Amino acid sequence: MSVLHRKLLRELRQLRGQVVAIALVMIGGIGMMVMALSNYNALSQTRARYYAEYRFAEVFAQVKRAPLPLVEAVRAIPGVREAAPRVGGFVNLELEDYDEPITGQIVSLPAPGDPELNHLFLREGRLPVADNEVVLGEAFANVHDLRPGDPLTAILNGRRQVLRISGIGLSPEFVYQIRPGDVFPDFARFGVLWMPREPLAMAFDMDGAFNDLALTLTREAREQDVIDALDALLAPYGAIGAHGRDLQMSHRFLSAELDQLQVMTTLFTTIFLGVAAFLLNVVVGRLVSTQREQIAVLKAFGYSRWEVGLHYAQLVLLMVNVGVLPGLALGAWFGRGMARLYMTFYSFPFLEWSLQPSVIALAFGFALAAAALGTAGGLRRAFAMAPAAAMRPEAPPVFHHTLTERFGLGLLLDPTARMILRNLERRPLRSLMSVLGIGLGIGILVMSSFQESAIEEMIGVQFGFAQRDDLAVTFTEPTSARAAQELAALPGVLRVEAFRSAAVQLRHGHRSYRTALQGLADDGDLKRVLDDQLRPAVLPAEGLLLTDYLAGMLAARPGDLLEVEFLEGHRRTVSVPLAGTVREYLGVGAYARREYLNRLLDEGSALSGAWISLEPEQRASVITALRARPRVAAVTDRAAMIGSFRETMAESILTFTLISGVMAASIAIGVVYNASRITLAERGRELASLRVLGYTRGEVRALLQGELFTLSFLALVPGFLLGLGMSWLLVQGFVSDLYRIPLVLPAAGFAIAGLVVLAATALSGLLVRRRLDHLDLVAVLKIRE
Repeated sequence: MSVLHRKLLRELRQLRGQVVAIALVMIGGIGMMVMALSNYNALSQTRARYYAEYRFAEVFAQVKRAPLPLVEAVRAIPGVREAAPRVGGFVNLELEDYDEPITGQIVSLPAPGDPELNHLFLREGRLPVADNEVVLGEAFANVHDLRPGDPLTAILNGRRQVLRISGIGLSPEFVYQIRPGDVFPDFARFGVLWMPREPLAMAFDMDGAFNDLALTLTREAREQDVIDALDALLAPYGAIGAHGRDLQMSHRFLSAELDQLQVMTTLFTTIFLGVAAFLLNVVVGRLVSTQREQIAVLKAFGYSRWEVGLHYAQLVLLMVNVGVLPGLALGAWFGRGMARLYMTFYSFPFLEWSLQPSVIALAFGFALAAAALGTAGGLRRAFAMAPAAAMRPEAPPVFHHTLTERFGLGLLLDPTARMILRNLERRPLRSLMSVLGIGLGIGILVMSSFQESAIEEMIGVQFGFAQRDDLAVTFTEPTSARAAQELAALPGVLRVEAFRSAAVQLRHGHRSYRTALQGLADDGDLKRVLDDQLRPAVLPAEGLLLTDYLAGMLAARPGDLLEVEFLEGHRRTVSVPLAGTVREYLGVGAYARREYLNRLLDEGSALSGAWISLEPEQRASVITALRARPRVAAVTDRAAMIGSFRETMAESILTFTLISGVMAASIAIGVVYNASRITLAERGRELASLRVLGYTRGEVRALLQGELFTLSFLALVPGFLLGLGMSWLLVQGFVSDLYRIPLVLPAAGFAIAGLVVLAATALSGLLVRRRLDHLDLVAVLKIRE
């Protein structure tokens, strides 16, 4: 073993505390990267395999009613490979001993000779063979503990029918199982069913017809060309516009989750890489400074500058690689745990999770990048240091009165406090770097705590300020205003606010967006739109209000004319002014007065549904009455939907918060402990000199710990600001048309981050106490200068 290798091992033993601190940072950074990246790969690869093996359709279209022979014309459209006509609709479901309103989406199974698109995966049981048998979606079945052979009551087109469950299944069409119009999945109150085509067509008066169409395309087809041709063909049959996978509900939400994971991977990896590089820069820079004489001796004895530089490079690589394997193991463990949670939200028949070689290579690449970025300056100084100059001791620091003393406040401080302040002020760059390092640890802790409070803010705004109903009723098709009067006459109903919703394509210049235009009551209280200050906004007499994010997507400003193409009814196209914008966190939409929307549609006072306020004790009787009405397609309970969200999503949010909090805490502890060890290494001679001069061990400990706590307190405000900035970057990365996360940082998050760092400071002081109590006092008596 060479001399430099023995020196390398000796330094690793001496720096083992700092090696552990750097390893903690590397473990946190690599663990977060591996967790996020492995889950991103798992979800994307599982989705791709599931879509391919179970033949997920590429284009979807809905019509009022179209004859089956029209399918041959659809198949003749250039670019269409397969076309599967289906019958589908929404039904009300009833379960014994369960009084909550349940909505079901029922889809026909392929008829003999039809292509099997969106093929079913059977988890249990078999496909239906009798007219009253159905396959039930797994998520709904698991919540209610339903199994093959169990009965299920459904109201099909106004007729109550007892169905028998033949199997439990999943489909690539419903990976993310959410009721249209909802913002959160509710597995207890929304289920998917599959039924043989013939009995379902008879129940919905679709004998010899279809109302839903799924297509696959040839490899060379242009999706938009096929959609345009399909829209033209289906227009006479009440089509509301065909669309690709990008507007298919399940696919959209799953894609948003993948985008979110990608943002998290990029942002967290960048932040942790920066912190690790910063720590290494401080460690190596100060190590080179404290080993000036050793570097000079090595060069004087014939070691080249390349050999000396390589020696310190090897030291750094050993430091960072200590954290790679534990980081991989921790990230894989957390990743598998998150993957199991994903299986509860996403209806996959399998999940292809594995720690791929590319992820392992990226982990080592992360360590090498941190080493390269963090040690370039220190290695350059070691490389360039001339032996004669290095053998001379550094010039002693110049001491002077601190700013506190210049302002006449020095008499208020004891000698220990004055010494601490003088030491910090005489080395401003070192103090600044220490404050910045601790501040980064605080910032990561602050950022890791904001997600839960942000979601609570979203729920509070959406369901506390904007939507205040007890029940939302949706009709099977637009109906007359008399339906609202009938709802108001039900015992226990306090208030009814009717609404009209119409599918539209909004255009401004070359930009367009497909959404629902909602017509609201001008004096509405159960459903309100909010301005940019989250106050109720007044609906204009004419014109539209758009969500501010949607207005930005269309590059439209108040006063601009929007082209509104209605995708139902007479399919009119009108020009409407944009009257203003409103603030929403969930989804994007367009709003107008209901009377104004009815005028644009030229259909009188039709309604799509209503929001209802109830007397609490009459809730069950109102729900029972609504179930009996054939025109009621769905009943949504606002409080139940929020409760279901908290039950199903809370585990995921809390798990992610816990994981990111543990990772962030490990980084914060590593930063603080590293600062304490470096401070002891730099000031060891001074502190030992004080012991020789008569200071007690307690007084010397007070100097070091006082300096550490001063640095930590000075880092609190910069750390909070860094946390705010990191959270802002995370919020910007999550912006989409499905949701925007508000930047909400609770005081508790700042308090916890500060307390963790202060506790880490106290713990670091205890860990270096033994070294401090056993300083080499004899070595101090030897005159170095």
